Amino acid sequence: MKQPLFLRPYFQEKMWGGQRLKTEFGYDIPSEHTGECWAISVHPHGPATITNGEFKGQTLDQLWAKQRELFGNAPGDVFPLLTKILDASAALSVQVHPDDSYALEHEHELGKTECWYVIAADKDSEMIYGHHAQTKAELAEMIRAGRWDDLLRRLPIKAGDFLYVPSGTIHAIGKGVMVLETQQSSDTTYRVYDFDRVDQKTGQKRALHIKQSIDVTNVPHLDPQLDIVKKQQGDALITRYVATDFFSVYKWELPFGAVSFQRQEAPYTLVSVLDGKGEIEVAGQKYSLVKGQHFILPFPVKEWTIRGQLTMIASEPGLKA
Repeated sequence: MKQPLFLRPYFQEKMWGGQRLKTEFGYDIPSEHTGECWAISVHPHGPATITNGEFKGQTLDQLWAKQRELFGNAPGDVFPLLTKILDASAALSVQVHPDDSYALEHEHELGKTECWYVIAADKDSEMIYGHHAQTKAELAEMIRAGRWDDLLRRLPIKAGDFLYVPSGTIHAIGKGVMVLETQQSSDTTYRVYDFDRVDQKTGQKRALHIKQSIDVTNVPHLDPQLDIVKKQQGDALITRYVATDFFSVYKWELPFGAVSFQRQEAPYTLVSVLDGKGEIEVAGQKYSLVKGQHFILPFPVKEWTIRGQLTMIASEPGLKA
């Protein structure tokens, strides 16, 4: 099957969500508090649906289960990646994710290492990224005493920034920020602090996970050292942000013109169109590309050419995946 697999996302309502998934990308969102677009997802909490070709109407988890050859006969039971767009109309909770070992033992799913490409950010936006505790005992004391200003590390953020968030990193996406998130396919989140908010649907504060958070948080916090590589390919600027055991993530920027690719080692490639319009040509067939589309280039697609004026984020499974 030498064609892209275009996808219809699954949307998640969140108390911190807004309307920018509709106003920025034109999605038909379920409410004014839509926080997450699960754009390329096989996760059972929100699988994406194929919209073209012979598999039109099937969910991506069905295709993964029945047509593994389209994914290079990748081993394992779990499709390893999940691509989201998040709209933080209000700040997300301060949270941390477990690694594979802890998550498989306690949650029976993968851990969650992730990364963010910042699509948009209001003036003076920030992220919580890391903490100032030097020992587990100090971390536990600061959390239990509510010393959030002393504990939490805040970073200013702007559109075009990139942050890598390994498992064990305390973090929170700030108010007014929209990101494309590439992550392991996991829905496990441990809340450390939620600003004492009350969920209007339940009238209750959301649950916290203090013991689990202390268990899995990396202490002390160390910023990962990124080896960001930029290169010109055809008319495009290709930026590789990360190449890890979990995933590799790239930005493809095409101001105008064309760029051709040949598959290297990865069994498949996930692509999200963040801006512009153009086309992709595969095996002599052309498909239009517009802002807000998401697709997979499956294993049988060995070469492709993209034309137009486009900004895209692409990802591939890493060695561990």
